Amino acid sequence: MEQKMSVQNREEEKEVLEEKGEQRTARRKRSQEENQEENQEEAFNLSPDDDDEDLTDSEDSQFSGLEDSGSDDEDQDEEGRSQQEENREEEYEGDSSDEEDIRNTVGNIPMEWYKDFPHIGYNLDGKKIYKPIRNKDELDQFLDKMENPEYWRTVHDPQTGSDIVLSDEQVALVNRLQRGQFGDVKFNEYEPTVEFFSSDVMIHPVTNRPADKRSFIPSLTEKEKVSKLVHAIKMGWIKPRRTENTSGQYYDLWASEDSSLLSRHRMHLPAPKIPLPGHEESYNPPPEYLFTEEEKSLWEQQDPMDRKLPFIPKTFSSLRQVPAFPRFIHERFERCLDLYLCPRQRKMRVNVNPEDLIPKLPKPKDLQPFPTTQSLVYRGHGSLIRSISVSPSGQWLVSGSDDGSVRFWEVCSSRCMKTVQVGRPVKSVAWNPNPSLSLVAVALDSVVLILAPSLADKQVTLASEQLLSGTQEEEPPSEGSGSAVWTEAEGDELNQWIRLKIQHLKAVHQVTWHAKGDYLASVMPDNTSNLQVLIHQVSRRRSQNPFSRNKGLVQCVSFHPIRPYFFMATQRYVRIYNLVKQEMTKKLQTNSKWVSSMAIHPGGDHVICGSYDCKLSWFDLDLSTKPYRMLRHHKKAVRSVAYHRKYPLFASASDDGSVIVCHGTVYSDLLQNPLIVPVKVLRGHVTTHDLGVLSVTFHPTQPWIFSSGADATIRLFT
Repeated sequence: MEQKMSVQNREEEKEVLEEKGEQRTARRKRSQEENQEENQEEAFNLSPDDDDEDLTDSEDSQFSGLEDSGSDDEDQDEEGRSQQEENREEEYEGDSSDEEDIRNTVGNIPMEWYKDFPHIGYNLDGKKIYKPIRNKDELDQFLDKMENPEYWRTVHDPQTGSDIVLSDEQVALVNRLQRGQFGDVKFNEYEPTVEFFSSDVMIHPVTNRPADKRSFIPSLTEKEKVSKLVHAIKMGWIKPRRTENTSGQYYDLWASEDSSLLSRHRMHLPAPKIPLPGHEESYNPPPEYLFTEEEKSLWEQQDPMDRKLPFIPKTFSSLRQVPAFPRFIHERFERCLDLYLCPRQRKMRVNVNPEDLIPKLPKPKDLQPFPTTQSLVYRGHGSLIRSISVSPSGQWLVSGSDDGSVRFWEVCSSRCMKTVQVGRPVKSVAWNPNPSLSLVAVALDSVVLILAPSLADKQVTLASEQLLSGTQEEEPPSEGSGSAVWTEAEGDELNQWIRLKIQHLKAVHQVTWHAKGDYLASVMPDNTSNLQVLIHQVSRRRSQNPFSRNKGLVQCVSFHPIRPYFFMATQRYVRIYNLVKQEMTKKLQTNSKWVSSMAIHPGGDHVICGSYDCKLSWFDLDLSTKPYRMLRHHKKAVRSVAYHRKYPLFASASDDGSVIVCHGTVYSDLLQNPLIVPVKVLRGHVTTHDLGVLSVTFHPTQPWIFSSGADATIRLFT
């Protein structure tokens, strides 16, 4: 129904527009016919006014002397007035001024200023001229364009807001102006010029006025000005210009430095002076300046560029016996070559205080708390300790050593609570970061062990056992599913807190947990295959390979603390992957030869990487893919780096036996760069077999730091 109604409305509008168009064409025809009739009457002089004028003239001639004089005067006045009015009308009919329409008195201003107002200007009486109501939409304009024959000559007047239809004369005028012709049709641009002033000398002058007196008497004002100038020249206030003769002047290019011509050159550089002659150039030098036979033979064997002296000193009894210098002309020529071939450039030296170039850093006292002193030493391992990890509560510490044992320590008392013998060197240990679980992952050779230490309360222990008791789901074989085999521990292994074993195809070097505690990533560095990283889900006991292609030798991996991102560090690059979209989002250039370790800031927007070439790189992920700051504080390879979860601290451990703690404040304002200040160097580990500190980690709640080294000790700094 609505469509039918809209069609009927459009048809009615169309009919109305057609009727209006017919009425306009009829009016135009009538006006054209009337104009033709008027032209014909003017051509044949058939106007009735002329006949009336003839009659009145004849009547005046007949009755000119019979009527009263007073009435004749009044009639003559009325006739004069009417004739003046007719003359005025005729005068204004021929007026063709180009002035704008003066009905709107706003002046020459942009009419856009009135677009937000209901009126468009003011008339001569100061009243508002309101805009005409324009309800035409684009459809009405299109219909008007299609059906209105006068649409092409309709112009919108911005002064009054109305549409004006141009006449034929106005259209012709516009066309002439567009073609670059004159607006007036009758104007002849090629008519001959009128010489207002002829070149012929006139016999009689235009005016016969006698010449002025000032034309033949000297001016007194000019005399006064000339006398003033003469007085100024005599007193020396005005000096005449001196003409400089610049032709034919030659000067020595390397003359004295205070030459007036050379001093004009702003960048003039004086030539270096020849060193003054010494004792060896004397005609009778002291005997110690004379060459021996060995020195003479050595001088002859040397290259001329390497000789200290270009000649051999000789002695003469008197100055008259000194012969001419054979290389004099040659030496002068070389001097000139050196002077004009050697480029001389002025270096603009800036006097800068070296202390001003050092950045203004806050004092370490203002950046406390941070670890400063060694408090405890955990002893018990028999070989180097490669990895340590702290429980989420901060009460327990786990360590893995090359002596084939995993030890659990109480942090406050440094007492060993449990020793788990695994029989093979332990490469990596990681405590589950979820505080509601008590699980530890241990990597040794090609096996990853999942331990459930009963060191927490009953609820946490039960939750851990419940997570590990999940059955392995039967799923279709996916990529990486056959690369890891899950088995449960049996017998004595259960007494050792071992619950699960994950058998890999290659040796595992690192294990790391996801923040929620259900996912575990393991690294198997091998440059020949794409099976280097596996992600395990403990609750479903399944493993998967996230990468289908080999990206290089993988060194370490890490999960983003908040977002679903995965960080993978190869020898030279750190790649960041989006686990939801399954694509690489960024590729960080470490500018180092071999990455050794990596840590992610708790906020997730900053990363630090340690490398074996003694560098520590800080990356701002929002800023660039290149390092924001490179720290070269260590003298040997950087083995481990770590961030603190709560405090603005990060640390790096090196083979030089030191742990450097740095303050790193990250601001919420994105325009402000992070503040990185080294605050403390912690020493205590003994370098053994060129190995120093191998692992470092912070306490989860306190500003304490744990470090393990090749000297088989763990040290706590508080």
